[in-house]
Amino acid sequence: MPAMTAQAFWTLAPGQGALRQETLPPLGDDDVLVRNRFSAISRGSEALVFNGRVPPSEYARMRAPFQAGEFPGPVKYGYAGVGTVEQGPEGLLGRSVFCLHPHQDRYVVPADAVVPLPDDLPAARGVLAANMETAVNGLWDAGPRPGDRIAVIGAGVVGALIAYLCARIPGTRVELIDIDSTRAELAAALDVPFSTPEAACGDADLVIHASGNAAGLRHGLALAGHEALLIEMSWYGTQPVSLPLGEAFHARRLTLRSSQVGTVSPARSARWSHRRRLALALDLLRDERLDALIDGESDFVDLPALMPRLAEAHGVLCHRLRY
Repeated sequence: MPAMTAQAFWTLAPGQGALRQETLPPLGDDDVLVRNRFSAISRGSEALVFNGRVPPSEYARMRAPFQAGEFPGPVKYGYAGVGTVEQGPEGLLGRSVFCLHPHQDRYVVPADAVVPLPDDLPAARGVLAANMETAVNGLWDAGPRPGDRIAVIGAGVVGALIAYLCARIPGTRVELIDIDSTRAELAAALDVPFSTPEAACGDADLVIHASGNAAGLRHGLALAGHEALLIEMSWYGTQPVSLPLGEAFHARRLTLRSSQVGTVSPARSARWSHRRRLALALDLLRDERLDALIDGESDFVDLPALMPRLAEAHGVLCHRLRY
């Protein structure tokens, strides 16, 4: 039998990508062959990878599952694909599955690396699973409670998902805050209150920052009430960040805590695995209102020309690739 081949997207050097053909390994007894149907581009981390902005100190921690190559390039990167199992164990044949795999039209992975989608979750929406998993982990780190006043800064995909989840906790007062007033339409689609920074209420019990901009983090400190907690979801790569930790930061006894999805939150790590957390994320995507987070779709073969524009664009939500 001739060897199977696939096409994959590689970042060859900062700002430059291409499709490469590669030979797939033969299937083992516990492997699956997946034909990709959709994948999503992460506006945050993938833009940093594509533009060569991953600091050398983070090369190991930034590795994605099934990544090939090394930073800054050539590297095959990505982690949000939904496909159909074409070969493998009988219980998975024909199933739609999510896999943390780079952008590639088909691939071979261990069967336990794929998670079946719920029967009523459309495959096209399933590409949001990695973002939802990040949002879930962030909320585990934040620990919101009924009645909390919660400010979520940054109405990108992760921020919008966090606000969407927080707004469903009884008694919470949630504001999704963004400098782009047109994000009010997205917030309305998700049934989440929206505010611009200058109109935000302040005196928040909990602030979650996900704008990717240091100015948003500084504004989060201003919105935090006495002894409030601020969760930092953004990652800046090589960009230094300056914060006003003088002024009233100490007098108000504020807590600033980072959140990162690579590790299951310590609040849940005793009982939750990465796989169980991902299965929860898929289950939480069944609400059709979340389709509002996908604001563009392109053919996979167009990715080399598309990626430079997406990596520099502002205001992009989830861009989906179809195969």
